Amino acid sequence: MGTLLVATRGSDLAQAQANIVRRGLVAAGYPAELTIVVTAGDMSMAPVERIGVGVFTAAIREALFKGEADVAVHSFKDLPTAAEPRAHLVVPVREDPREALIARDGLSLAQLPRGAKVGTSAPRRISQLKAMRPDLDIRPLRGNINTRMARVTDGELDAVVLAFAGLKRVGLENVATQVFSAEEFMPAPAQGALAVECRVDDEGAREAVDKLISPDDAACAWAERAALAALEAGCTAPVAASATIEGGVITLRAGVFALDGSQQFVRTVRGTDPHSLGAEVAAGLLEDGAAQVL
Repeated sequence: MGTLLVATRGSDLAQAQANIVRRGLVAAGYPAELTIVVTAGDMSMAPVERIGVGVFTAAIREALFKGEADVAVHSFKDLPTAAEPRAHLVVPVREDPREALIARDGLSLAQLPRGAKVGTSAPRRISQLKAMRPDLDIRPLRGNINTRMARVTDGELDAVVLAFAGLKRVGLENVATQVFSAEEFMPAPAQGALAVECRVDDEGAREAVDKLISPDDAACAWAERAALAALEAGCTAPVAASATIEGGVITLRAGVFALDGSQQFVRTVRGTDPHSLGAEVAAGLLEDGAAQVL
């Protein structure tokens, strides 16, 4: 088998993530190099919930299925929940899934002044911020990590909320002024996890990507994604999930939040099968009344 072409978006973060995969493949004995794919999400600054689920991933998958790449790397949380039968998907070692605040003057969320302007466009983040601090002025936010942080340093915003995993992957973890526990600020399902895909009929690429699998990280990410799928909610819905695993037992906590912060539905389940756990926690949330805010 020749050099594997690894498809990725062109942003610094996307390339950093793809290079983690490339280095893993090379370390396992499979030569690999990156190939950059421009996606619809890269060409629009509209909020993701307006331009659609899969906006960052469809073009990368298309390149894979056309044979223009052998491997595709996505942020797992960006993928649609519907199964893709043409793809073989594995989850490598996961980065820290927590949420991070980058605020002016080193402030924490509690220290921000009343009415502070905080940037995020994710309904899941907006709803939880509103629950913690109803006084905040939430402003829409798009762009890469540096673009988002610049809106704080240039004084336009008091703070932004970003995935800590992204900051760590580009070496900017020290700029976070607060890193929230998953209990106080629940992350997106599969946040911090990568989805590495190849064509299901490409035996050589399957053999290569299977060397990257992290079983425990995969189980947790799949449990979180299963909850999202069972709620029939996309990656832009106000749904959050966080799973941990110990001794083969998964603890899955999931929540659905009203956008104005007025209602929160949260459930925790435990078990060993990630897919049945996702269905179980979703059924409990719907039983509690979560459908009314989805």
